Amino acid sequence: MRPNVLSMSVFLSVRGQRYRGSTKETNITRAGKIAALKLTKAIEGHDPLDRKVPTLLEFSSRFVEWVKTARLEFDTRRYYLNGWRLLQITQLPKMRLDRITADMVEGVRFSGSPANGNNALRTLRRMLNKAREWKVIRDVPNFKLFKEEGRALRLDDEAEAKLLPVADQPLKDIIVLMRDTGMRNARELYRMRVENINWNSRVIFNPNSKTKKGRRFVPMSDRVMKILLVRCADRTEGWVFRLGRKASTSPAAW
Repeated sequence: MRPNVLSMSVFLSVRGQRYRGSTKETNITRAGKIAALKLTKAIEGHDPLDRKVPTLLEFSSRFVEWVKTARLEFDTRRYYLNGWRLLQITQLPKMRLDRITADMVEGVRFSGSPANGNNALRTLRRMLNKAREWKVIRDVPNFKLFKEEGRALRLDDEAEAKLLPVADQPLKDIIVLMRDTGMRNARELYRMRVENINWNSRVIFNPNSKTKKGRRFVPMSDRVMKILLVRCADRTEGWVFRLGRKASTSPAAW
């Protein structure tokens, strides 16, 4: 008569995730070795202490602290902080990091343009990759970004002719400066300072740009020279547009 042989089972718990399976062994020693191998496979090199994976909201405090203290460019730091602000108003912060899937992320919608949504998604991707780097989670879902359309409008002679008669200040001056200098509005024009203008050489030094090559001397046309002489008057320092990069939307602030 064939003996009744029962194989031994293994019960594991790793980071709050429970594992159960048969070792298919009746020998205690061999079953113990197989259980150890299964534990190693479940952990995959991570800290074996049993602890619960945090939610995205719980993890955010550590990520934000890293953003504020890491050696990141100012615009990169601002980009991630704004991305987290956008993520906060979705359902994702309530989810545990190891429960966030690609399908779940791709189902989230954000207000504004696709670029706005991609700001949030790139921030989420960075958060999840940092979580993996810090051994909080094992895998990062591979989700798609929104498709962004290129700029279709051009500020050419025809557009300027239509805008200038109806534009108020400071937009009227900004339009001329953008066309004649090629400088960007928020990043470069709004940060323009009087001390960076060389009236004799008729050039503007631009220290603010996305790249090092963007730090350049910009020639002034007759129109630009006339506008800046009025705006700067007898001042030798300070913002050309009074509030600089923190410009107010109130006309009185200009």
